[in-house]
Amino acid sequence: MKLLLNALAKFACGLLLVGLLVFLPAGTLHYTYGWLLIALLFAPMLTAGFVMFFKAPSFLAKRLDAKEKQATQKGVVALSGLMFIAGFVVAGLDFRFGWSKLPPVVVIIASVLFLGAYALYGEVMRENAYLSRTIQVAEDQKVVDTGLYSIVRHPMYMATILLFLMIPLVLGSWYALMVFVFYPAIIIVRLKAEENLLTRELKGYAEYKQKVKYRIIPFIW
Repeated sequence: MKLLLNALAKFACGLLLVGLLVFLPAGTLHYTYGWLLIALLFAPMLTAGFVMFFKAPSFLAKRLDAKEKQATQKGVVALSGLMFIAGFVVAGLDFRFGWSKLPPVVVIIASVLFLGAYALYGEVMRENAYLSRTIQVAEDQKVVDTGLYSIVRHPMYMATILLFLMIPLVLGSWYALMVFVFYPAIIIVRLKAEENLLTRELKGYAEYKQKVKYRIIPFIW
């Protein structure tokens, strides 16, 4: 019950925060793309949360723990938070003042890609039971090298980059995209710190890096 209440409380807080960040700058609740993003973002999240609660409660508890211990990673999380706040606010202001107009087809394509990225994220969680929101090595952790992990070393970051770059397009804002383009750079800082930790503390990870050459983008990087 404690886990369920914790998960629902964090879900409600996230929903409220995103709603405020989108609709307050827009100055109205009649922001169709804002409601579209909320549906695309939170409906799968709620579904996945209930699946984890009933199928893998320990994994859900791990996913709810977002307290970083390393100073560098605390800075990365803070920068990510500032970027998200700025991006949502800019999107709302863009709608309010009509700074940019995206063709509806762009929003539709972005929505499809957003859901595709969500599906990739879900597959990563299915493959890797050690997946955590903080950079750490579990006591019994083993290298996962199957599925998406046989193609790139960090499929979760691949999914989140696509996911978050689609957010401003779903919201119909070119200007917000200019804010969210900084996300890949933030992720690269986090990724390098994570790889250093895994190489030092996770047995077999150095060999895994030799086997799987690409970090995020297949055949590129």
